[in-house]
Amino acid sequence: MNYTLSDIARITGGTLDGRDGHARSVFTDSRSVFGDGDSLFFALPGISHNGHDYITELYERGIRLFVIEQPVDTVRFPEAGFVRVANSLAALQQLAADYRNSFTGTVVAVTGSNGKTITKEWIAQLCPPGTRVFRSPKSYNSQLGVALALLMTPADAELVVIEAGISLPGEMARLERMIRPDVGIITNIGAPHQENFESLMHKLSEKLNLFRDTPRIIFAPDEPLTADTVRRRFADRMLCPAPDLADCPTLSFADRASLENASLAVALCDLLGFDPAQTRQRLALLQPVAMRLELKEGINGSKIVDDSYNSDINSLSLALDYLGSIAGQRRRVLILSDIYQSGLDEDALYNKVAALVARAGVDYLIGVGEQIFRHSSKFSCRREFFLRTETLLNSYNFGDLASCAVLIKGSRVFGFERISHALELKTHTTVLEVDLDAMTANLNTYRAMLRPGTRMMVMVKALGYGMGTYEVASLLQHQGVDYLAVAFADEGITLRRAGITMPIVVLNADADSFDAMVAHRLEPEIYSFSSLEAFAATVRRFGEGNFPVHIKIDSGMHRLGFERADIPHLVEQLRGHSREIKVKSIFSHFAASDETGHDPFTAGQFALFDEMSRAICHAFPDHQIVRHICNTAGIERFPQYHLDMVRLGIGLYGVSSGGGVALRTVGTLKSRIVQIKDIPAGDTVGYNRRGVISHDTRTATIPMGYADGLDRHLGYGNWSVLVGGRPAPIVGSVCMDTCMVDITGIDASEGDEVTIFGTAPGNTITDMATVLGTIPYEIITSISGRVKRIYTKG
Repeated sequence: MNYTLSDIARITGGTLDGRDGHARSVFTDSRSVFGDGDSLFFALPGISHNGHDYITELYERGIRLFVIEQPVDTVRFPEAGFVRVANSLAALQQLAADYRNSFTGTVVAVTGSNGKTITKEWIAQLCPPGTRVFRSPKSYNSQLGVALALLMTPADAELVVIEAGISLPGEMARLERMIRPDVGIITNIGAPHQENFESLMHKLSEKLNLFRDTPRIIFAPDEPLTADTVRRRFADRMLCPAPDLADCPTLSFADRASLENASLAVALCDLLGFDPAQTRQRLALLQPVAMRLELKEGINGSKIVDDSYNSDINSLSLALDYLGSIAGQRRRVLILSDIYQSGLDEDALYNKVAALVARAGVDYLIGVGEQIFRHSSKFSCRREFFLRTETLLNSYNFGDLASCAVLIKGSRVFGFERISHALELKTHTTVLEVDLDAMTANLNTYRAMLRPGTRMMVMVKALGYGMGTYEVASLLQHQGVDYLAVAFADEGITLRRAGITMPIVVLNADADSFDAMVAHRLEPEIYSFSSLEAFAATVRRFGEGNFPVHIKIDSGMHRLGFERADIPHLVEQLRGHSREIKVKSIFSHFAASDETGHDPFTAGQFALFDEMSRAICHAFPDHQIVRHICNTAGIERFPQYHLDMVRLGIGLYGVSSGGGVALRTVGTLKSRIVQIKDIPAGDTVGYNRRGVISHDTRTATIPMGYADGLDRHLGYGNWSVLVGGRPAPIVGSVCMDTCMVDITGIDASEGDEVTIFGTAPGNTITDMATVLGTIPYEIITSISGRVKRIYTKG
């Protein structure tokens, strides 16, 4: 793209203030490595961040082009140009729609409930070599993402594939005005994002608004609701049912979803006139699509960001942004292969790659391939190059990457998954997949419940509720949360050493840890006179002053905290230690805010806390003291009690305490079948012969036992895992390291994936808690440390 600010003002109906200038790229995240002198920043107001707050920082970084919707003192930025508009997002969409007019190739839009990303990626894999294909980055399918994807598109791309998703009625019309597809592909209609639609038919109708003026539409004929609706609504269009690939010998994927995704991609290739025989031959080359970036624990204390199946210039920018967000104080290492099918000539491509690497602060580049080797001089950081992946694997000492943050980014033909395996720390077959995008969505769900200015503290104790302390803390720091809270000082020290710099409160602060807390700037919960005296003495000994503390009030939980009768003496003691400590906040804890039957008690707790905390605040009128009492359930059910700050716990991790809040599943526990057995009737399975087989049964053994966190009470058919999407009950007792499940009648093979708990109804962590008569907290915090955590993002 190449627009002047005056062009953009005309297109968007805005006004230009300041200097004109040429914009050749756009960005909306101030933390992005995209931004340079000819980049245009759209300042978007949001729930957790307001782009207008970062204009000064961006100006200091050299950004000179801005689109704004809120007042900005432009006199402070004499070299910059500002386009003032009524709505920044709408202006971005108007610009994307205008840029769409310059495309000379075929524009394809893919929508549906499932399979959009895989279909889009497989289209790119099936196109003939040399085809200039642009497809939107992985998660760029929203109102913002589609606009950004279109503005990334090379105008001379022969094929442009844009993914489009919606979660609310009316959204698709805005996407259609930008994309205006020449070809439409509808995958299927299912449960995702159903909460805002009256029925599946309502959601399908909304999605099909994308094809309002689309002349050619591809659909799956074996999806009855979709197929019938498309045929009826678009009878005047060219309709292209996807071919049946069930008996195609070159396709290595046999599951129904993959067959459907591949058939839709083949249908497009046929429609575009590509050689049908060659397209079907290329089906043998289809690779699994890595849906998201994966963050893993690496050897020698390293962190691995695995994007080993995907390498293009746009996804490289996104991956480098993510590397920066998780690196902390670690050295940043990029292992990068040649980039193919970029649409740019080689020299221009690697100039752009080198600029991205420099702006991302990469300390060490390991390049693999002939192209990147030819352009090695463009990179200014420490660098090393190998012509082939095999050479790197055979000769490189991976111990040199100790304690680094490593991004692995490679085109499929380079087989970078072998590098990922070489660097991974744990190889336990059972993994807990943690969806960081879902966690961010849940965070924003709760932020949307708060009044402007209300702060948020988030619990990351107990290994981040089993999800991983540092990884969760890093995400929350990146999202601008006000405070983190841990249970013990050791947890806070670990975060400090990993590079977490934001305020951290220690909830179970004891005198033995006070020295370490002061040394690492960890703020204690003070709940007794003895802890107050001991901490003040520690601060004095360190020569510190005004150290932040958080006063705990016992309003009815009767666990820790000062009581009403203690307040006069507490005020006296706080005044006496005013040089050493400063009260940052006063808080208490609801005992039963998630149970409606105890609402009168909750109201009484709040009244007592309000009285006691006000008395302390009144004694210190010279500084603001933050008050907070609401936990997750309190946030959901008692907005009148939010006060100055709230504390988010289990809700961040996908479990609604108060009920009724639609949250996304964060953790999915998965394993694989390691052996299948056919057991005749009358035999038994497992210890003490308690798994009695009443009929001929096929069992599968899974490497997940009670030492991994699978409760023994889930045995004897009390819990079913999912195999191929179908329930398979546990047979007999749960062993220490394994369990056996009944897969009779299920088409399964050794190596197949098993979901122990996830998103499917009847298979969620809340369902498991109900079976066990416990709470989801207990289950997720009981998952053993030997179970590998894998973090996925966009």
